[in-house]
Amino acid sequence: MWRTASTLVGVSLILTSLGFVMLASTSSAHAFQLTGDPFYFVKRQAVSLILALAVGFLMTRVDYRLWDRVTWYLVIGTIILLILALVPGIGVRAGGSSRWIRLGPVTFQPSELAKLTVIIMMAWYLSRKQRQIKTVVHGLLIPLILLGMVIGLIFISPDFGTTVLIGAVGMLLMFVSGTRISHLSVTAVLGASAFILAVMQDPVRMRRVMAFRDPEKYALTEAFQLLNAIYAFVVGGAWGVGLGESIQKRFYLPESHTDFIFAIIGEELGIIASLGVMLLFGTFFALGLFIAHQTRDLFGKLLALGITLMISFQAAFNIAVVTGAVPTKGLALPFISYGGSSMVMTYMMVGILISVALYADQDPY
Repeated sequence: MWRTASTLVGVSLILTSLGFVMLASTSSAHAFQLTGDPFYFVKRQAVSLILALAVGFLMTRVDYRLWDRVTWYLVIGTIILLILALVPGIGVRAGGSSRWIRLGPVTFQPSELAKLTVIIMMAWYLSRKQRQIKTVVHGLLIPLILLGMVIGLIFISPDFGTTVLIGAVGMLLMFVSGTRISHLSVTAVLGASAFILAVMQDPVRMRRVMAFRDPEKYALTEAFQLLNAIYAFVVGGAWGVGLGESIQKRFYLPESHTDFIFAIIGEELGIIASLGVMLLFGTFFALGLFIAHQTRDLFGKLLALGITLMISFQAAFNIAVVTGAVPTKGLALPFISYGGSSMVMTYMMVGILISVALYADQDPY
């Protein structure tokens, strides 16, 4: 699968290159206002990108089956980091959520690590329980408990978007592994009901839902970014207003270099470029599925599938938010949005996916 792996790397690098160019275009005014240095975000992203590429390359050189042996060390470490993010004085609170840990001059988001941890943990467990996968205990309850240990801490941070993303990938891995559809259906209904109830009890999230249903009514508050993101696509038209010429990034989209960078791509480079980005993510998804399909051992198959779904679903969710298809929620666009934790962990997952493609046909070390 060398050719597939090479193409996957190429797609990832194209998306990253576009993201770096767009970050330079979108962040200068905001960076100058905050720090006096128009290249502040670009410099920080460059450091993150160098680290991400190094980590990703290292992961390609490590047999993916190593993760099967260190699963519980990774799970325990991730849970500790998620708990520390909730501790006042250690965790960094911003936007009403405690999602970050400050490590000297940088901050780290443990939920980014949790995405990979859940994939490895579920692949580890589900690959070992194939004979009992149809039972309620081994096929449903235990994997849900394992999943809940991690996403429960993310949920109370609170970070509803990441909770839904990780939970959906985890349950899809259960489905692929053979958990009964009837068991998963009941669980999905109960989980969705609990999630809706939690949203209804949270005034901030509820206002976002109301703004999604009637954006004009909340045009100056919760729907401000959504309406201006949609307007960016309208202004950009088919071919865009030109690189660096966006008006929305200067006054109307405070998160233009992070969660809403896709809107600036639409404004500056046009709908054609936006569709090109979607096509690249679609290609990534197809290549990842091919690697998972060609992998013979179940652990490697679930690992490859989980990584493919996690990155692809996050991209789809971000694009859906920016285009107004779902209520606003802060999830970065993989490879493109500003963010060191996201970039490093995304390339770490890509490196492991490449490792599956390269080592799947070799004997275990």
